[in-house]
Amino acid sequence: MSYASLLVYIEADTMPEHRVRLAAGLAGTFNATLIGLSALANPPPMVTDRAVTEELRERLARQGDLFRRIAGADRHKLEWRAVLDFPVQALAREARSADLLIIGQSKTSVNAYRELNPGQAVLVAGRATLVVPEGVSSLRADHVVIGWKDRREARRAVRDALPLLQRATRVTLVEACPLGEDQTALARLDDVARYLSYHRVDTGSRVMLEQRGSGAEQLIRIAQEDGADLLVTGAYGHSRLGEWMFGGMTWELLATSPICCLMSH
Repeated sequence: MSYASLLVYIEADTMPEHRVRLAAGLAGTFNATLIGLSALANPPPMVTDRAVTEELRERLARQGDLFRRIAGADRHKLEWRAVLDFPVQALAREARSADLLIIGQSKTSVNAYRELNPGQAVLVAGRATLVVPEGVSSLRADHVVIGWKDRREARRAVRDALPLLQRATRVTLVEACPLGEDQTALARLDDVARYLSYHRVDTGSRVMLEQRGSGAEQLIRIAQEDGADLLVTGAYGHSRLGEWMFGGMTWELLATSPICCLMSH
C-alpha cells in the first residue's frame, strides 16, 4: 500500500515551513503528488468590497509562491490551491483529492475566517489526518505507537496508517483498560496484531491500566519513553459535544502532543 497524494494545509498569515518540509519529505518517500492548500473567507458583507477580495487573493498567491519555493519548485508532482472560503470548509472539500491530510496544531481559539480549526478539520474531512506539532520538520515513522480503543475510529486509523506502518521498524499497540480487564484487552490487541501481520506489519502489545488524570498524557509518555515519533489513534470516539464539555483524548492530543499524530474519524 502507499499514499498517492498528500495535501498540506498552509495558514494564510504565516508560513509553516517545518510542516511543508515534512510534507515534501513524505511525498518524496511515497513518490506522491503534494498539494498545498490555503484559504481565506471574505469578512461579513458590510465590510467586503472588490479591493478586499483582491487583497485576499494576493495574500494567498504569495503563500503559493513560498510553498513552491520550500517544497521544491522543480518537483514535478506539486500543486497549489487557493480558495476564498472558510478554511475548514475548504479543507473538507479539497480533501477529496488526497489520501492523507497534513495540518498543524492549535492551542488557542481560532479566527474561523482565517485559520483552520484542527478539531473540526479532523471531524469533517473524511480522510486520515496527520497533525504536526510546531517545529517538527521530518517524519521517519521508524517507531509507531498505536493507541487502540475498540471503536470504529481506531479501526479506520489503523487501516489508514498502513503505508507508514509497513515502513516502520517497530510498532507498538497500546490499550488502556480498567483493573482486572487486562487479559480481555490483550486478546483484543492480539486480534489487531494478527490483522496487521497480514499486511506485513510486526507489532508488540502493551496494556496500561486506566489511571486518574489524562489518558492523552499517559499515551504521550509511553510513546516518548519508547522513542516513538508517530502516534496513531482514532479521533472523537465519543461525541464532539462530550469532548468539548468534558475534555478527551482527541482534544488533548490535538493541542499538546509533541509527537506527530495520525488520526481518523
